[in-house]
Amino acid sequence: MTLMVNGEKIEDSMIQQEVERLRSDYEEAFRDQPPQEREAQLLDWSKENVIENVLLKQEAEKRISQIPEEEVETSLARLKGEYDNEAESHGKLDTENDEKLKEIIRLTLRLNRLFGDIYKDLPNPSKEAVLEFYEENKEQFETAEQVRVGHIVKHINGQTDEATAFNVIKKAQEELKNGAVFEMLVEKYSDCTEDGGDLGYITRGEMAEEFEDVVFNLGAGKISGIFRTRFGFHIAKLYDRKPAVILPLEEVKSGVIDELKNQMRSNAVNSFVDRLKIKAKIEE
Repeated sequence: MTLMVNGEKIEDSMIQQEVERLRSDYEEAFRDQPPQEREAQLLDWSKENVIENVLLKQEAEKRISQIPEEEVETSLARLKGEYDNEAESHGKLDTENDEKLKEIIRLTLRLNRLFGDIYKDLPNPSKEAVLEFYEENKEQFETAEQVRVGHIVKHINGQTDEATAFNVIKKAQEELKNGAVFEMLVEKYSDCTEDGGDLGYITRGEMAEEFEDVVFNLGAGKISGIFRTRFGFHIAKLYDRKPAVILPLEEVKSGVIDELKNQMRSNAVNSFVDRLKIKAKIEE
């Protein structure tokens, strides 16, 4: 069945390309949906996206009739500069030659001007809207808990087997029990002596899970026992802990405003496309 939008034929390949572009994210979001039902809905959404893109393209070409050639050439040079050679640029961008690239650039520039027209009368988010968004989305502005930790580590590798590594770290532990200074033992025993073994502040997810399981459960100033990670044996010292906190509005205000502007722009484009659909002749 042929799809026509204002007399322009839409090839099935365009819809299939959109299907494949959306597939991974779509299947992840709707993985509990029956496969046949999910595939049918994916096809419908892809078709809808293609129709909307075609309507925007048609409107951009109608409103923005001419793009200065020097602007096209400048954009082409900048785009090709991102690749090692001309063949790579054509291959990555799925185009046959520079003329095809210029067609894409002209359309992109027209669309940018069209979106500029759509956005130009949008107001800035109000103080009330900024405050409301912040209050309703405070979890987005919560900093992760951080700990500042140092460690003595003896790696297990081709030069040091497990027994040898354990014996070394055990000597360090014995000296600690006898009152030795942790940082001095870093220099004496550790395979990681930079900054006296101080790793600085870390958040969960930065280090090996088995390392974090120990250090995030230490009290400030406390030294752990010997523990094993995939890298070897460790003794850790916790210097400081910063609890998770919600950043005040003043620190995140610019980000909130940007997010609200993006929402307003998205809504404006959606409303604009809806008006185009009402006027369009779409045939299947």
